[in-house]
Amino acid sequence: MTTVGINLLDLPTDTILFIGESAIIKVTGLRNPCAQINNFKPGLLNAVLDKDSDGNLLRKAGIMGVILKSGEVKLGDTIRVELPHRPFKKLERV
Repeated sequence: MTTVGINLLDLPTDTILFIGESAIIKVTGLRNPCAQINNFKPGLLNAVLDKDSDGNLLRKAGIMGVILKSGEVKLGDTIRVELPHRPFKKLERV
């Protein structure tokens, strides 16, 4: 799924996403891209990996989550973000 206007990579672990009229997803971590992603387009793995100013690896391949409640998701549906209680836990690779 592709989203607009939500910085998914900055969401904390356990954020709840309410999508459309009924779908609910709990954010669990960062998507960990592997070399197989290059099967879609050569060089794609390098495009979704980066390093921050401290040299730490940044993964920009999206997030993972578990479905808490299924539902139809349609193009143009709104997504409501509900942050967990503080302190926030930074997303880690899963």
